[in-house]
Amino acid sequence: MNGNSGVVSYGGSMEISQSAFGHGATVNVSAAREKEAEKAEHARRADVGVVTILSEEARAVHKALGLERVRSGEIPFFEGTVSVRGVDARVAAVRALSQGQRSTVMAFENLRRHYNPAVVVLAGIGGGIHRDVAIDDVVVATQVVYYDLRKETADGRRRRGDERETPAVIGRAVQSFFTDHGEPAKVSTVGTDGVIRDYRVLTGPIGSGEAVIADAESEIIRYLKGFNDKILAVDMEAGGLTQAFHEQDGPQVVRGWVVVRGISDDADWDKNDAHHDTAAWHAATVLRSILPYLVIGRT
Repeated sequence: MNGNSGVVSYGGSMEISQSAFGHGATVNVSAAREKEAEKAEHARRADVGVVTILSEEARAVHKALGLERVRSGEIPFFEGTVSVRGVDARVAAVRALSQGQRSTVMAFENLRRHYNPAVVVLAGIGGGIHRDVAIDDVVVATQVVYYDLRKETADGRRRRGDERETPAVIGRAVQSFFTDHGEPAKVSTVGTDGVIRDYRVLTGPIGSGEAVIADAESEIIRYLKGFNDKILAVDMEAGGLTQAFHEQDGPQVVRGWVVVRGISDDADWDKNDAHHDTAAWHAATVLRSILPYLVIGRT
């Protein structure tokens, strides 16, 4: 029938909400509903986002921080509020799909899109390349040297390191941790096996690239030591984290990043998985201790 519009019910029950019918009809969403939506969005925000790579790293972070899996969506996020030294930090964690720089970029973006954290931390294991670093120590880095930029010539390979540093607000936060705990900080932690272990927490630059290094005299290590003799460790993901941070855009902007690496090997011929669990656990417990310093710009 021309000119008629409306809703007809022939018995039973019917509920209609936020709908309009007819020419020029509009819907006014109540202020209460808008407030509820804003509250729900705020609840999914995080002070700190955490990226892990290996299963050992993810398990250690979830256990040390008491995070629980979110049972919604296709990406398996873990969430929780961590109380340390009177500060409540809202934390969201995600495991990258694979090792390397590229997957780390996507993990960063997934955290940014879903939780809008102020800080993103890359937590897990790495290889030590400096005489001051021992296996099971932890390195906290706010400076990363990406070593895989290179030129291949007839005379050999020429590397072109790309160095990035976290913003000053995060650098100061990490500096405050070491001011309070000493540098290096000396720590005792009960492992998942019940054994108490002593180790140190140091801060300094790390090198990052796609190579698994199992030779203490490799050309990569020689290059990194020549680039900066204070580089403490190497990993395969921090370069991707710093690049994702550098190129981020839009209304949800991460304010800084930190890398926390438990030293599982010396990047030499004796490299193996024997210390993965211990190094990952040490990194996770150090991350927990640093969390109060990383809660910045909360609204």
